Amino acid sequence: MANFFSKLVDKFLGEPEIDWDELEADLISADIGAKRVIPMIEELRDRNEQDAIDIVEFIKDHLRSAFPQPLPQLPIPDGKPVVLLMVGVNGTGKTTSSAKLAHHLQKQGKRVLLAAADTFRAAAVEQLESWATRLNVPIYKGRVNQDPASVCYEAHTVALSENYDYLICDTAGRLHTRHNLMEELSKIRRSIAKQDPAAPQACYIVVDATTGANALMQAREFNKATPLDAVIITKMDGSGKGGVAVAIRDELGIAPLYLGTGEGKDNLVPFSVNTYVDTIL
Repeated sequence: MANFFSKLVDKFLGEPEIDWDELEADLISADIGAKRVIPMIEELRDRNEQDAIDIVEFIKDHLRSAFPQPLPQLPIPDGKPVVLLMVGVNGTGKTTSSAKLAHHLQKQGKRVLLAAADTFRAAAVEQLESWATRLNVPIYKGRVNQDPASVCYEAHTVALSENYDYLICDTAGRLHTRHNLMEELSKIRRSIAKQDPAAPQACYIVVDATTGANALMQAREFNKATPLDAVIITKMDGSGKGGVAVAIRDELGIAPLYLGTGEGKDNLVPFSVNTYVDTIL
């Protein structure tokens, strides 16, 4: 399947003159974000570049520069379990990504415990439990409507006593109000820190590539509620262009850690700038 840039080349190749407004609209429709697109188009206009292939290479170089090194990396265990908070709204693939991340770590020989802390949505607990069974990953479940912070605390107690390398907490997927969200996530952080002041070691937001500007809005709101360390972008195999990774990085300074590229257990791939720009976007 042709990617976004190959389609751009096909569209403009052989045209007597580049339609800059149309190119700008195409880039913004790919969710890259006006903050980066408008200066790129202005520079191309000033240079009066007319070769479609050169234009696409120029744009690719600009997008690569959006992700300065080093990229986010998973924290490494140092004697205590690394606690990873997974946040995001319902429907983004947060629960599935939590399970896939656990599988990814297990393949590296790590001992991983999943915590089903999205207790207000019974389907989320059942979904995570189904994945855990399928992947043979241990899971700690709270009671229906149990306080998510207490679930995370109890799971952390188990992870500490049984020497797990990673504890992945699938937290409540709601954007009810920013105040409530901030309170809930702050409470989860405080409960985990009681047993290890360094925990949680990272917080990752899961967003859906197909939702475009909504994904950026969600990242913005969650970042106000709790510091985010990286983003996991799901459904990159769907209709989403994936340009939202650039928009989130430009506005919030948060780069992707993984991309979800399908429904399978192994369809969570570490983010690579070149692979993303050259083949996925």
